[in-house]
Amino acid sequence: MAKLKLTKGELKKQRDALRQYLRYLPILQLKKQQLEMEIIHQLSILEEKRRSEAVKINEILAWAGLFTDREVELKPMLKPKSIITSAKNIAGVDLSVFERAEFESAEYDLFISPLWVDTAIEELRKPVSLQQEIKILEKGVVVLREELRITTQRVNLFEKVKIPEAREAIRVIKIYLGDQMTNAVGRSKIAKRKIEALELVEAAV
Repeated sequence: MAKLKLTKGELKKQRDALRQYLRYLPILQLKKQQLEMEIIHQLSILEEKRRSEAVKINEILAWAGLFTDREVELKPMLKPKSIITSAKNIAGVDLSVFERAEFESAEYDLFISPLWVDTAIEELRKPVSLQQEIKILEKGVVVLREELRITTQRVNLFEKVKIPEAREAIRVIKIYLGDQMTNAVGRSKIAKRKIEALELVEAAV
């Protein structure tokens, strides 16, 4: 803490600062709680999406033997053309929300392609979409955790440093000013007694 000025002006400054800290601390504490709850919520969704991805992949593996037919190259049809997202704000933090993955129209020769190709493309695109959603959820959790780290630091700064420092400064200044007032009153009484004594001497003369 910087060197404290033992003045009435500094006392007012410290009182104003303390009021400000005490006003902002509950807001920061609420933000911290909201972030903690949202991280738990996002992790729950993330786990659910990972399970869905695993289930979908296992389902695909059951008929993956069909992929040995190379008359249709599926890989280019499984790459998303674009990822559509929306935005939401949680405790002042902007997060991306996965809406859907968009793919190019599947183009292949209907006459020479196997009958299962349409279904295969549709089913294979589902885990691809889930993977994109998982990536966005993972990024969101990283952003939330970083914001929680910063908010926690601020809460600790207010609780453990700023508020105790301001209270201690107010205590020290009040004691000093009280002592100064007591000394001033004492000097005033001494001066008054001297004046009274001098008046008595002058009256006797």
